[in-house]
Order: sequence, then structure tokens, then C-alpha cells
Amino acid sequence: MIRDLLLFILKILAQATLWRYNPVIVGVTGSVGKTSSKEAIFAVLKNKFNVRRNQKNYNNEIGVPLTILGQETGGRSFLHWLKVFLAGFFGIFYTRKYPEVLVLEMGADRIGDIAYLVSFVHCRVGVITAIGEIPVHVEFFQGAGQVAQEKSTLIKSLDKDGWAVLNFDDERVKAMIAKTKAKIFGYGFSEEADLRVFNLEQHLENLEEAFISFKVDYRGSNVPIRLKKILGEHQICPILAAIAVGLTFKMNLVEISKALQDYRLPPGRLRLFGAIKNSWVIDDTYNSSPSSALAALEVLFKTKGRKIAALGDMLELGAFTEEAHRQVGAKAAKCVDLLLIVGERSIFVADQAEKEGMAEDKILHFASSEEAARILQDLMREGDVVLVKGSQSMRMEKIVKEIMAEPERAKELLVRQDKEWLEG
Repeated sequence: MIRDLLLFILKILAQATLWRYNPVIVGVTGSVGKTSSKEAIFAVLKNKFNVRRNQKNYNNEIGVPLTILGQETGGRSFLHWLKVFLAGFFGIFYTRKYPEVLVLEMGADRIGDIAYLVSFVHCRVGVITAIGEIPVHVEFFQGAGQVAQEKSTLIKSLDKDGWAVLNFDDERVKAMIAKTKAKIFGYGFSEEADLRVFNLEQHLENLEEAFISFKVDYRGSNVPIRLKKILGEHQICPILAAIAVGLTFKMNLVEISKALQDYRLPPGRLRLFGAIKNSWVIDDTYNSSPSSALAALEVLFKTKGRKIAALGDMLELGAFTEEAHRQVGAKAAKCVDLLLIVGERSIFVADQAEKEGMAEDKILHFASSEEAARILQDLMREGDVVLVKGSQSMRMEKIVKEIMAEPERAKELLVRQDKEWLEG
């Protein structure tokens, strides 16, 4: 009852705010790559427009209206929520320099979540990132097809003068062409894409100077792009999505490529730090899904030095839980020298890794991330590269904090460092 009232008030305030200021809205959804795409789109547009995007994990029925209002959550405090409502109400009548553009990440845990958001958020651009064979947050869906159906609600809501920006490398996303009356802008490695990437090279030989380089082609025009500290081929798709959105805003490839020099991966998304004992840690702890875990292991495999993976459970996979964890275990057996697993579901990772030939004494199982962090510190040695990844609830960033060379910068560099998470 109280939650329903909260949602109703936030929706009314958000609708009124959008009516009053009429910003151009870019909606971003998908199963993987939403946040990275949102951040890359923000990096591209912010140098030319006054832009606001979701902060933290504000991508649901509460977070999206809060982003529109420019407010923080009231948490469990009635007084704080009252302040949010009053600020939102008065903001309808006067807000200094309300954003010209809103970049809104839209999450969906259940059927109907996207429909609820687009019922009051009218997007001019809708971006679908990727679905994958076993998507994240699939627990309350019957499978990838139903997840795709839910995500496609975003582009179904677009007008004919809007833009559906679709990842043509994902067949389920590409098939959404038939579900919208908006103009189509495809991106990816596919030759059918309007914006295509080629000559991709990853430079991981020296992690101190790690970078990725590639060229993009759009209607016969192409530009080279080089980005520091971007690891993994799968990190290109969010950048391509951002370039595509920039082009729909009539920016050119040169100014877009310059804007991307400011782009940094969000915390917890394959970010590279120096670690204790003159080693390295790849922090991919924001969340985990089968596709992102496999991609992260591939990045680790391409680095030099002893390779260690600390992998936590992947949650919200429902009937796909065992299959997904076994896929990751099979990949880990081929990529890592030492495997640490955290959580009860990751037993499937360990079992499959052993079946694939990994020695039993190279696989360590822990009940918590704190326990794994203590042991990992003793196991590490100079030149190691450690990948840390797991679903949000596994709190794998605690491992990163224990082994990073500058733990005093944790609040700046890691995910979930606000008071609410640290006390949780």
C-alpha cells in the first residue's frame, strides 16, 4: 500500500516535470551492457548538450522518476521522502537549467517493468544492448525469448520519427526491427550494421599501458579510435551504441571520437587496478551473467602472468542456474591457473572445471567474499593478474578492496561504497 502510494506520487511528479521541461530522452535497456552504454552515451553527448543520466542503480520504477526529478532516494525515512516530494513539486515550476537530454537506463526484473516506465517516459531514442542466450535477471522469465519480448517494449513505444538503436550482433535484438515504427540504426561487427567496427586490436601485453584500438565506419566515413584501460572485445558494443546515439543527434564521427576520450568504464566493470605484491586486479564486481563472465575470463586469458579468478555466484538465473555456472566452469578450466569460488551455486563452476581437467588443488571454495579475500592475499605473488567477478549480492568488491594497492581510494574506484551498502 505504502509502496504503491510512493510509486504513484513519483510517477505524477515525473510526468509533470517532463511535460514542463520537455527534454529529449534516450532510453537504454537490455540484459547486459546497459550501464556501460548509458555512461558511454553520456560521455558522447555531455560536451554538446546539458545531459543528465541515472546515478547508482536508479534504473527501476523508483530510480527512473528520481533521476527525472534530480533527487536522491528517501530510503526508509518518511521525512526524507517528504523532502523529495516537495523538491520535486517545486521543481516543476522552477529548476535552474533543467537538462536538455536525459539518458535513462531502464531495468526489468519482471514482465511489465518496461511497459510501466514507458507509460510516462516518452523516449525519442531507444537503445537495446544485448540479450544473450542466458540473460541476467531471467529468474522471473521463461527464457531469453521472453526477456527479449519485455525489452522490446521500449522500442515499440517509439514514434515514427524516433530512433531504435539496435545491437545487430545479437540476433534477438536484431529481430526487433519488426517491432517498431521508428527509424532503425544498427550497430556492431555485423556487415549489415549501419555503424560497423573493424580492425579491432586489444593491447594487454603491458597492463600499465593497456588500451584498445579500432575503426568505425558509417556510410563510407571512418575514424580510428583508441581508448585507454578498456579491456575486452565486449566493451566495444557500449561504445558503438554511444557513437550511434551521437549520430542520431547529428554529431559527426570526429567530435564523437574526441568526446569518447573522456569515457571511463563505470566502477565494477572490467576496471584495472594495481594490486598488492606488484600484481594486478581486474575488477568486474558490479554484477555477473553467463555472457559477461565468459567474456571477462577471455580477457584474463589474454593477459601475461599467472592468472587467478575469484568468481562468485551468478544470481537470478532460475532454471538456468546449473547450466550457466557449468559454462563458466568449463571456460575457467581453460583460462586460469588458480580458481577461487564463492557461494553455493558456484559449486557447479568448480565441479565442471575439475571435469574439464583442472587440478582439484587449484580450486578453492569459500562461503563468503571476506573469507576468500583473506586467503587470496596470502596466495598472490608478484606478476599475478586476478579477475574478481560475481553478482551484486555476493559483494565481491570486498575482495578487490583487500587486494588493491590503494585501498584508501576504494570509495572513489569501487562499487557499493556508500553508507547503505557498507553497513548492509
